[in-house]
Amino acid sequence: MTTVLLSLGSNIQPRRHLHAAVAALAARFGKITVSPAYRMAAVGFDGPAFINNAVAIDTDLDLDALDAWAHALEDEHGRDRSGPRFSDRTLDIDVVFYGDLIVEGPGHLRIPRPELKHAFVMKPLADIAPTFVDPVSGLTLAALWRAHRQYDEAFDVVELGPDAEA
Repeated sequence: MTTVLLSLGSNIQPRRHLHAAVAALAARFGKITVSPAYRMAAVGFDGPAFINNAVAIDTDLDLDALDAWAHALEDEHGRDRSGPRFSDRTLDIDVVFYGDLIVEGPGHLRIPRPELKHAFVMKPLADIAPTFVDPVSGLTLAALWRAHRQYDEAFDVVELGPDAEA
């Protein structure tokens, strides 16, 4: 089994989509660890704020199969991939860490994800896996978060729910 850290985000009916995604992850992978959900500004474009959280799972799926499963879940939630890379999302699920694997090569999949540099990824991951060691830097997620420029900022915690709209 491999420990995998996922980053989840949405800015279109985010509480509903993230609640459903967490439920689907628990149904597929069993015991999961879920961070608080935070409201954070959109990055890379002007748009409504996102709600972001993180989930830790243990899986025997290989990376490609897990990535395909996550994409299928995004698609079930109406993810539109036809627009610009930075745009509104019903659901975005990224494999940020897959054990201590490092993947840098052709294609869209890079592990650890480059988005790790953003607070919307780092803060929730540090909440649920502070002692997890980034295989690139050799630092724990807690240490990386403490060194982040937004470490001292307060972020709004948002409750997720099946009937929530915003």
